[in-house]
Amino acid sequence: MAGFFRSANLASRVFERQFLSPRPSATVNTVRQFYENLVPSYTIYDIDCPDYSFRKFTDDGKYLVAFSRNHQDLIVYRPIWLTFSCNEACDSHDLPPKGKKFDSFFKQLYSISLASSNEYICKDFFLYMECHQFGLFATSTAQSNDSTAAEGAIHGVPSIEKITFYLVRLEDGAILDEKAFRNDFINLAHSIGAYLYEDLLCIVSLRYQTIHVLQIRDSGNLVEVRKIGAFCQEDDELFLHSHGQAVRGVSFLPGIKQRLLSFIFRKTWNEESDQTLRVQHLKKFYFHFQDYVDLIIWKVQFLDRHHLFIKFGSVDGGVSRSTEQNLAFFAVYNMETTDIVSLYQNSSEELYSLFEYFYDHFHANPQNSSHGNFISSHSNNVHALDQLRTIKNKASSSSQFVKKMMASLPYTCQSQSPSPYFDLSLFRYDEKLISAIDRHRHCTEHPIKFISVKQPNVVKFKIKPGSDSGASDSRAKRISSFLFHPFFPLALSIQQTYMQPTVVNLHFRR
Repeated sequence: MAGFFRSANLASRVFERQFLSPRPSATVNTVRQFYENLVPSYTIYDIDCPDYSFRKFTDDGKYLVAFSRNHQDLIVYRPIWLTFSCNEACDSHDLPPKGKKFDSFFKQLYSISLASSNEYICKDFFLYMECHQFGLFATSTAQSNDSTAAEGAIHGVPSIEKITFYLVRLEDGAILDEKAFRNDFINLAHSIGAYLYEDLLCIVSLRYQTIHVLQIRDSGNLVEVRKIGAFCQEDDELFLHSHGQAVRGVSFLPGIKQRLLSFIFRKTWNEESDQTLRVQHLKKFYFHFQDYVDLIIWKVQFLDRHHLFIKFGSVDGGVSRSTEQNLAFFAVYNMETTDIVSLYQNSSEELYSLFEYFYDHFHANPQNSSHGNFISSHSNNVHALDQLRTIKNKASSSSQFVKKMMASLPYTCQSQSPSPYFDLSLFRYDEKLISAIDRHRHCTEHPIKFISVKQPNVVKFKIKPGSDSGASDSRAKRISSFLFHPFFPLALSIQQTYMQPTVVNLHFRR
């Protein structure tokens, strides 16, 4: 009887759910095993759909977010399921012509204009607040690399005339609030410059080295509750002025930089009790003092409501795409006490150990997230851990491997799909071609196979971006992206080829 219930038959799984109770705290994982049988089985190639830039499904599966090609308008859809009838067995019939259209699967709720004439929506930026169904979007003007010097601005960081964040209620498209930054630089690509945790939002100004902490109220208002940068406490500036220390023409280290240097100094002082060794370590500290002073904030994330995880590095690394080879430091900062709790270099074996065993703590998923808590990682999935350790064992240099892994920290908010088809305890797939991480991939001529973990020789389903015929110019650069619904057997594959129309395929269970 037990063997019957564990068979790969959908009906047997239904019986199992009816008669057998899962182990405590294993209900969701047991339910997710249904997806071994509920897989996308049919593809509509080059589906008839609007010429929009499709961004992603919200993590609760209620909305599909898209932008117009001119990056001016926000379009929101609600996923629906295709229904049609036929006189005979439907499995033997092809889909009717209407069933092969985009609007048979998605209902457009509204289209609203977000950007003005000289601003454009950042198509890579989108954060979702599930409990209130609020969406955070960003628009900006063009980037200027010839930025004029301004008080407090970091030399070498470009400037954007205006960056605006919009809080939109996705249910009806109402713009609830907005927050503008002028002559600043915030890294909007893949939402790197912002992090959402419960009702708290932090936005990192690279140009002025300020962490803006905002609270999203139930009413939909964006309220700035804290600024961390030049000052750490709310009354720091008032204290300096009242004690006559803010002398015109005299510059002080920013508050966050002073906390960093103080922590390094105290650590250097306290780690050696022998006076001779202590002096030698202090000499090393003073030798690198200017290097520490020149560090800037690259990226920030919440660990919880009181602690920030801050990455410091050089100016060049802060605005470049690849940061693996740059020297960087990671600090845990307590917002309440304004103290740096701990500090690690990006080659630290101790930090890598925390990364390997407690990676889910870096995700900082809110407890009310219905799907985000089940994203596979090497700290909750033995198959992912095996993959990581295999890569580590193959690495020629342990130090370079650690730096490569640390380049992904701090974690980019909402950057992974919670779809069960990326659950590594259910399916295996080539992570060079597709993964839960929200990134563009180089296109392949062959379908991407999703193989059963329990039955290693069984291909459960395939995803093929591009045209059905596969005929294309192999010399043209083609990239693809994949949008998986968080719980429906439904996915979009989007192939973009230079100077050619975008091809959107829809994969679903028929």
